[in-house]
Amino acid sequence: MGYEAALAEYEKFAFDDGRWTRDVYRRGSGPAVIVIHEMPGLHPLVIRFADRVAAAGMSVYCPHLFGEPGRPASHPLGALTMLGGICIRREFNVWASDRSSPIVEWLKALARKVHADCGGKGVGAVGMCFTGGFALAMMTEPAVVAPVLSQPSLPLGAGKPRRAAGIGASRAEVACARRRFEDEDLSMIGLRFFDDPFVPDARFDTYRREFGEKFEAVEIDPKDARPGGLKHPHSVLTLNLAEDGPTKAAEARVLAFFRERTGAA
Repeated sequence: MGYEAALAEYEKFAFDDGRWTRDVYRRGSGPAVIVIHEMPGLHPLVIRFADRVAAAGMSVYCPHLFGEPGRPASHPLGALTMLGGICIRREFNVWASDRSSPIVEWLKALARKVHADCGGKGVGAVGMCFTGGFALAMMTEPAVVAPVLSQPSLPLGAGKPRRAAGIGASRAEVACARRRFEDEDLSMIGLRFFDDPFVPDARFDTYRREFGEKFEAVEIDPKDARPGGLKHPHSVLTLNLAEDGPTKAAEARVLAFFRERTGAA
């Protein structure tokens, strides 16, 4: 069997927003949550998190943006996803600190569709690593009500101060999110391990400055991570999630946030 066996419990469909067509994997019932996978792709530990969203009483949607669905993150070909052109694909702004990626428009269209299909108060969205900041940019879509940013790693090049402080969103997207947080009593969650070189302090400082108390920071000591993946713990909800302690508490907080905001609770 191929790697997609890891997604055997999911319904697969193609979603076309008029510009791009991407496959999406769905499971569960109830209000919708979009799980946007990390590098190197929709690997089994991302799927494990999606399974837990479904088990918590929500419909989970996993769009496939790059990599091979179901292939383990540890597979040696995973690195080729990062090196084989992802950084120059037109769907993604890898280096820009002041604008989101074009693929966000496709994700917003998907959010509109799944909200119409599933109902509830709105749609939750979590981005991870390379896609971590996408959930914030998606707030310009009214259907999105629960953004979660797990180890948001764009823009790359955190050694440069502007990129280190960048959040990969335009001023208009930030202003829209700030307005919606106040007018609709919404908020956002950001997760990271302390000292993660891909998620510098300056980036979380920007979130705090822009959104104040509407930004809930979940920051975890690296010693509490499950070993795996990069040398320094990075993936809070997947590769470095331990089944007890602070990372498990972070996962529980995210699931509770989605349930409350989408109306599944």
